[in-house]
Amino acid sequence: MPKLKSYLHICLTAALLVGCQQSLSQGNDGAAKLNASAQWFSENNGDIPLENMSRRKWDNAVIADLDQDGYDDLILTDHGYTVKLYWNNAGKFAKGYDLIVGDMHGIGVADYNKDGDMDILVSRGGGSGSNARNSKLFHITKDRKISEGADFNPPLTNIRGRTGKFFDGDNDGDLDLLLLGFPSNNSPSVSENFIYENAEQYNLLQVGNLPKTYRDGQKILITDFNNDDIDDVLIYGEGKLKVLQGQGKLGFVDVTKTVLEQDIEFATGIAPIDYDNDGDVDLYISRGQEFAAGDTFFDAQKQTFAFYTKRGDFKFDDLLMGDVFEMENFQAAYPHQDVFIGEGAYLYEYPGEHHGGQTIRIVSSLALGWPDKLDKPGLYIGYIGNDTWRIAGNTNPPTSGVIHRVKNYQATQFTAAPEDILLENTGGRFKQANATANLKVNEHTSGVAVADFDNNGFQDLFVVKRGDLSKPTSQLLFLNKGQGQFEQELQHGIYSPELGAMGAGADAFDYNLDGNMDLIYANERGLWHLYKNGLKNNNHFIKLMIKSSPTNKASALGAMVTISACQQSQTQRVGATAAPYTQSFSQVVHFGLGQCQSVDKVTVRWSDGEVSTATNLSTDVMHKLGG
Repeated sequence: MPKLKSYLHICLTAALLVGCQQSLSQGNDGAAKLNASAQWFSENNGDIPLENMSRRKWDNAVIADLDQDGYDDLILTDHGYTVKLYWNNAGKFAKGYDLIVGDMHGIGVADYNKDGDMDILVSRGGGSGSNARNSKLFHITKDRKISEGADFNPPLTNIRGRTGKFFDGDNDGDLDLLLLGFPSNNSPSVSENFIYENAEQYNLLQVGNLPKTYRDGQKILITDFNNDDIDDVLIYGEGKLKVLQGQGKLGFVDVTKTVLEQDIEFATGIAPIDYDNDGDVDLYISRGQEFAAGDTFFDAQKQTFAFYTKRGDFKFDDLLMGDVFEMENFQAAYPHQDVFIGEGAYLYEYPGEHHGGQTIRIVSSLALGWPDKLDKPGLYIGYIGNDTWRIAGNTNPPTSGVIHRVKNYQATQFTAAPEDILLENTGGRFKQANATANLKVNEHTSGVAVADFDNNGFQDLFVVKRGDLSKPTSQLLFLNKGQGQFEQELQHGIYSPELGAMGAGADAFDYNLDGNMDLIYANERGLWHLYKNGLKNNNHFIKLMIKSSPTNKASALGAMVTISACQQSQTQRVGATAAPYTQSFSQVVHFGLGQCQSVDKVTVRWSDGEVSTATNLSTDVMHKLGG
């Protein structure tokens, strides 16, 4: 087929509502067909040169077509190390480019100043409270030139940055900003969750605050749950979920008690999903608890022991394992990364940089005895005789590792997991719908992605498990069969083999534009995983590239797209994901159509109220609307 990049270059020069279309694959009879292998999901396929090094992560991937060539690019954050940009070259990603290095957190992407180039706002961490900083701004041109933006006037407030998301909070067609920070020790009563208005000359000015949050409570979802065309905000992550209804003009009121049947805690991700295709926003909430200091794990079959600890002294039960100590994916953050060996507590020197997971292998004769005092921060390892080893120490940052050939261990007995929740929207109020939807997830989960993976016309759910540090993890996929019912798919092939890792977040996108929605997800203390969807069936789809509004040039971010096809309607929001801290901006919305072979009508409503429609659209192609 013709290369989509060339097609888009020609297509986007046209100032038409529906300027042109491109068949993604044509059969011999001229009807567009899905072009996919018989395999379900398969990893990477050589399409992206991801690093094979387990590292700490920060939130989901950021998905956006930064160079506007029609293919979504990726921004991946390894927490405390680097933010890498992966250019998508027609379905093949280039080597990651370091956009910025250091302690980086939430990332928002948009064209906030309407100059035609994409902008990236990176929230910087604050060094555990010792170094509050403002966010960094970058501009990306269509020919992939990157420049650092100047500070706003006045500059964005220095905070321990956590979350940055653009949205049109006053419905004027300009993108405003929510910027949330971890609460400072010296500001116990002041909210550091800021609302910025996009003012004259696209300067972002602070005009208010969201409610104060505690600890890691800066996770947000921006959506419109009551269909009043004004954005609302859900805040979660520490304590109870809060629902803030937008009042327009960047104002919000807490309506949690009115719209929820019960308090909801332990939320790790919230995905907007119209699972019943009734035109309103339902919610899927992944839920789980974090590991605690001193937690241990043991796989008796593989004789694998794993541990997780933080914030102080630790000592685990002695390990019966023979003459050789072998640990993989040992991770501890600066400045408590040192490892001390034997009675003399001599410093173990492992090669390379210390951010990623390390492998430590020691024979007993080099680690004899145990020190009288553990007077330095770090991990201590010693051989104490009779095939037995001891590990203990003191670290402040989270520390973990996986030790092999351990004969037996009585691991931590964990409490029951909080069940994930599906909330059905009934006129702007939510009721729990797990039972009626046939959804039951009694595992600690860390994130969720929504897409129509089988193109049957109903959105499905991919759920990331927290997992067990001593074992690989098979993830969860629930297929929406219609009539408000889900069915778990067990043969999906989505699998996390790395040990010592725990689940993080996930997003869906069609990175190679073959008509199947693919997956990118992360494991904290693990790897990034790109899975290609190779499902082959006879279902149809339509892709819609949403540009800015025709008259006022309001951003496509947050625009609502509704299609009607074969007496069924579907609605999606441009840029919607379940990412707690980061904000993607894929301008392409993908609708599965089942056996439907034409789309009767498409309606796009931008944030400023502009509405455009198109009728009688062909399927298995991409159409452009707006611009």
